[in-house]
Amino acid sequence: MLGIPLLFMLVQGVKAQSDTSFWKLELENVQISGFKKRFDIKPLPQIHQTYIFSGKKSESIPVAGLSVNLAEKTGRQLFAKIPGIFVYDMDGSGNQINIAARGLDPHRSWEFNVRQNGVLLNSDLYGYPASHYSMPLEAVQRIELVRGTASLQYGAEFGGMLNYVIKEADTTRRLSVESVNTIGAFGLMSLFQSVGGKINGVTYYGYYQKRYSQGYRDNSRSNAECFYAGMSFAPARQMKIDIQVGRSQYLYQIPGPLTDSMFLANPRQSTRSRNYYTPDIWVPSVQWSWKLSEQTKMHTTFSGIWGQRSSVQFEGFATQADNLLPATGQYAGRWVDIDRFHSRTAEWRLLHQYKLLGRDAALSAGIRYFNNRLQRRQRGQGSLNSDFDLSVKGEFGRDLWFLSESIAGYLEHMVKITKKWTVSAGFRYEHGQSRMTGKIVYLEPGDIPQQISHRIPAAGISSQFQFQVNTRLYGGISQAHRPVVFKDIIPGSVLETVAENVKNATGFNAELGLNGSLAGRLRYDISVFALQYYHRMGNILRNDADGNLRIVKTNIGNSLTRGIESYTEVFPIQTDLQTLSFFTSASWMKSTYQNSVLFNGKENIDISGNSVESVPRWIIRSGVDYNYQDVQFGLQYNYTAKTFSDPFNTVISNKSGSNGAVPAYTIWDVNSSIRISTACIVKAGITNVLNTSYFTKRPLFYPGPGVWSSDGRGYYLTLSIKL
Repeated sequence: MLGIPLLFMLVQGVKAQSDTSFWKLELENVQISGFKKRFDIKPLPQIHQTYIFSGKKSESIPVAGLSVNLAEKTGRQLFAKIPGIFVYDMDGSGNQINIAARGLDPHRSWEFNVRQNGVLLNSDLYGYPASHYSMPLEAVQRIELVRGTASLQYGAEFGGMLNYVIKEADTTRRLSVESVNTIGAFGLMSLFQSVGGKINGVTYYGYYQKRYSQGYRDNSRSNAECFYAGMSFAPARQMKIDIQVGRSQYLYQIPGPLTDSMFLANPRQSTRSRNYYTPDIWVPSVQWSWKLSEQTKMHTTFSGIWGQRSSVQFEGFATQADNLLPATGQYAGRWVDIDRFHSRTAEWRLLHQYKLLGRDAALSAGIRYFNNRLQRRQRGQGSLNSDFDLSVKGEFGRDLWFLSESIAGYLEHMVKITKKWTVSAGFRYEHGQSRMTGKIVYLEPGDIPQQISHRIPAAGISSQFQFQVNTRLYGGISQAHRPVVFKDIIPGSVLETVAENVKNATGFNAELGLNGSLAGRLRYDISVFALQYYHRMGNILRNDADGNLRIVKTNIGNSLTRGIESYTEVFPIQTDLQTLSFFTSASWMKSTYQNSVLFNGKENIDISGNSVESVPRWIIRSGVDYNYQDVQFGLQYNYTAKTFSDPFNTVISNKSGSNGAVPAYTIWDVNSSIRISTACIVKAGITNVLNTSYFTKRPLFYPGPGVWSSDGRGYYLTLSIKL
């Protein structure tokens, strides 16, 4: 009972101090210590910033707290607890993350709406929607992943939204410093340095990273450099302005494709030593946030993507050697390709929360405008040298412009029907066009112009029922689309043409799931989904107006992917000092073509019922995580089932390795960390412990058809210091 009057006296004394110097209390310093608990994958809130995510499947991945190989962006570790994520190893470890979900194409994650701090990163939504910008994961606080049923609010991509949230500065200090340095197998050295703080009302954060690797395969070295600078300030009450600029660049030596026999004999060997690829991308942005009232928020973003992706390659199948020519004593010439991006985007978003017939309701609305000038120069005759050299003799064989412009608006409304039942419905309309101009040396000038109109309405509805605080049933359906991209309408030769009135891919995402926890000992998220994809692009053989057979680029048919996604994690031990958990993240998918016909090089083949390429029937990731005080340990098992590399579902590979099945593979990883002090953490791990030889895909285009080996057994050691 003495505690109450003592507390009363303390409060009165502090209050009196503002009026008189009679009262003066001095409290001794109190130091509170404890052990930071494990970091969990969690769904995003029903209302997040200016987004409505009620009824949608979403995950927030706490990257900064994971004991994984961040320097090399090891996707299977990063997304270990996200079921159904297919990871494509392509540009060497650590350069970019290439992922897909629900049977989509993983090339540079281009089926996702990719963002950094909410700023769009897709290089050209209509022309080349790949994300060439790649920030260091040491700078990322968390990754927000939202599946396609929420697409009305940020775009209409089939995959959903992938948002990398950069770390924030320590606003309690004028200057804080973080240094994360990693060494590892295959000559890996990564140096990441950041500074941040708050000075006179201005918060700032910036980083610089330099990373070098010799690569797992011969002739596969990488040299990467990234930097970022951001500042925020409040020009008025309830208002904030964020100014940010980021740049990512890397040079990757492309080791060339292998045949199956080469891969089995030595997966580390190379067939090319003169091939190189580099993207150099700048992303500036200004964001203005304004809290108009307790119920209303407004957010405006102006951003751009400027830069280029370039390559110089001696092209050919793995069976075609790049040797000195006996007649000249020199190498053959290489081909140079250069894409330049000039993309500008403006987005305005509003969220208003209010009461509707006595029930909580929220309205999210927004407008997005973008335009881009993509210059694509290809088939330039490159030098005979062996170094990275983009010089061209004469003119490019293809010198094209792809001009895109679009305006889109959306409206989504959420209302609580009861205290536990919420329904959200929305609509989006996108209006734009793309126009290709320029020249291709093997076509007449009049055959080049190609214009595509984009008039794309999309609607969706989702709902969730909250059984208790930590358990909900969610589900919804939403339309989606993917515009015809630049490469789809470039004839490969004089024998090819592009059909008139090609259609954008459209379709829908549907899902139904249950997630929650039980007695603090079990976490789960189990869902079923269907993804319908209409108007897929491809080549068919068709008679032209003169009766001549021509290869025509056009819409070839549809596909349907159905599946189950399941994440479960049990905690037999969970105390303040230690935690032990076992998790399994698994997906089962069946993806097939519908009403589809495709040219196989000789004739049109009906591929209806065939499996869509690069869609594994099973993806299973399981593991054990153990934390004791400041020590963390994790063991992870990864299994990906067999996939097909082409729509014809070829099983036996050809001589060049350009098609054929991709075998199933199993990989084990070990990760650990220990906090030495409040300022110092050491992380270490072994990737691909059993040194499994595997590959994830036989690409149809870049970096070339054939087998591309993924990394064998490696290790990493990271020292992180924060002051």
